[in-house]
Amino acid sequence: MRKFLYNLATDKSQGLLAFVLKFLLFILSLIYGLAIRLISLILGLAKINLRAKVISIGNITLGGTGKTSLVEYVAGLLKDKGKAVAILTRGYGSGDEPQMLENNLGSVAVIVGSNRIKSGRRAIKEYCADTLILDDGFQQWHLKKDLNIVTIDSSAPFGNRNMIPRGILREPLSALKRADVFVLTKTDLAQGVDKIKAALRRINNKADIFESVHKPVNFYRMSEPERALPLNSLKGKTAAIFCGIGDPESFERLITNCGINIGLSHRFHDHYDYTDADLERIILEAEGKSISTIITTEKDASRIINSGLNDFNSKFTVLRVELEIKENERFNLRLFSLYSV
Repeated sequence: MRKFLYNLATDKSQGLLAFVLKFLLFILSLIYGLAIRLISLILGLAKINLRAKVISIGNITLGGTGKTSLVEYVAGLLKDKGKAVAILTRGYGSGDEPQMLENNLGSVAVIVGSNRIKSGRRAIKEYCADTLILDDGFQQWHLKKDLNIVTIDSSAPFGNRNMIPRGILREPLSALKRADVFVLTKTDLAQGVDKIKAALRRINNKADIFESVHKPVNFYRMSEPERALPLNSLKGKTAAIFCGIGDPESFERLITNCGINIGLSHRFHDHYDYTDADLERIILEAEGKSISTIITTEKDASRIINSGLNDFNSKFTVLRVELEIKENERFNLRLFSLYSV
């Protein structure tokens, strides 16, 4: 059902039935849009100050835009500058993103909770945080923010420009006027980046715009995360891959860009909770095709380890990816300018 509704929202489904359903979804999207406008207006009337620097990193669409990678990038940068950083995340049932952030950032506190006010006050009290990063914070209308960063997926920036459930927009495009910075992600996998920039400037000509790519760093065995394997170590081989992320196509492109042939690909929905049966099926199907290498993402690896399915760790290889921002010095200066006032 989830995939069926997503295909309708992204116009992948065609035919008479799809046409009728899209019309009904369009009516619902008008109601949703009105509700979002009213809620954001009411909550934005009296914003709460958490008495720390608050950096929001979010998006305006459903699906994977790369915001978690940017959260990690910003948190690591500020940590290295001596800031006491805490990440406030809503988290999901599987806990994959918070677990991955904790693994990669070490001493940075990652606090999971739907109430960001409560989480922020806890971060300040228990961890003496002077900087709070809101993971998926663009729709936190009731919080005062020092910097509002919005990630835009260059390969599918606004969908069909309709609101949920007819489209993938979580808010009207006019909401982008609140942004201070736009980070276009996956610009190496998309065309028409200049057109996206022009569209953003028509909405908000005061915000800075940066381009970024997700850059493969290395591989590692899930059972040995501390032992990095060079990117070229799997070049020319055939691998089975699996992932449960918002943009599986981008993962597949990263794998092929590493010179690896994809012999088998399993796609699960975002934040999918794997079971023993799922992982056993992936292994058996790979063995049936005489494929010995099975690759997944860091998010999926964190989810599997967090679920206690450790019997499978030695079977899987993980691709480690990091965000690379073009004009990173200009981006860093924009970030550090928060602390000069």
